[in-house]
Amino acid sequence: MAKEQQPHWSDILKRRITNSKKDERREEEKKAEETELFTKYYTEWKEGSDKDKSYKNIPRFYYRLPAEDEVLLQKLREESRAVFLQRKSRELLDNEELQNLWFLLDKHQVPPVNGEEAMISYEAYLQVGEKAGPKCKKFFTARVYAKLLHNDPYGRISIMQFFNYVMRKVWLHQTRIGLSLYDVAGQGYLRESDLENYILELIPTLPQLDGLEKSFYSFYVCTAVRKFFFFLDPLRTGKIKIQDILACSFLDDLLELRDEELSKESQESNWFSAPSALRVYGQYLNLDKDHNGMLSKEELSRYGTATLTSVFLDRVFQECLTYDGEMVQSVILSYLYIYHHCRDWDIKKLQNSFC
Repeated sequence: MAKEQQPHWSDILKRRITNSKKDERREEEKKAEETELFTKYYTEWKEGSDKDKSYKNIPRFYYRLPAEDEVLLQKLREESRAVFLQRKSRELLDNEELQNLWFLLDKHQVPPVNGEEAMISYEAYLQVGEKAGPKCKKFFTARVYAKLLHNDPYGRISIMQFFNYVMRKVWLHQTRIGLSLYDVAGQGYLRESDLENYILELIPTLPQLDGLEKSFYSFYVCTAVRKFFFFLDPLRTGKIKIQDILACSFLDDLLELRDEELSKESQESNWFSAPSALRVYGQYLNLDKDHNGMLSKEELSRYGTATLTSVFLDRVFQECLTYDGEMVQSVILSYLYIYHHCRDWDIKKLQNSFC
């Protein structure tokens, strides 16, 4: 058998070079195809596929807050919030509309009278709702009627209870709008400075505080704010929810000072009254011997009957906010409130109450 002729080395080299170029072209074609497919599927995913067209209809639910340097966006946000609050305010019943509602309720009362209370049936209740106007429509529902229905044998509700319910709802919405005007961030919270501004501007509208001198306003505001933050900000975040302010009774106590005929007993038991604030201020001045606005351990040790031990004072000063070893005014007010109203608290709760 004849021996096969071996290919020359140069032919082998040419063949391998040719094959490598073909492989390179294949790799480029593969990469181009891969890029094309990626672009196609990414575009379909970003725009939404035909199967999930509903995704295009989902509204945007997150809007970032404008940064400090975005002045135009901040102004736009402030203006839009102001317009929104004005619109909400116009939706509330005014005094004339409330008076008209009372006349309609009284006109449609259904006998017999339950004791001294005028009553209204569900049918008459719906008739009043139709005549009272669009602003009152949300109050004339079966749910509201069922809430106020008690043990009346004729299935009626008290006109006075219903009217008080409407008044309370209107007051809550008015107060929420008023508090929201001081919510600088627009997130439903009030910082300490926001609440201070609210109470400071509220003072002239409270007849029971007419006797306070303007130089005393700063201390009074600090005294009032400390009670809100003491109870409603237990984690010391520096802000409290507007909803929590409305849900607690503190704002009711504060606005109770609008009553010009408020009794002395009520004023004595109200933390926000002028006699209460002056009493706390007097205690504070008696302790502050060097009149620097802060209390040292020695000054605080004389509080009450001077029964505070050195161990207790050392622990309090370790936990509370101090400046050059002396207790600042906001912490002093927290301490005075605890001492007067929470004497049964243990030391752990006392520690957690300070900033």
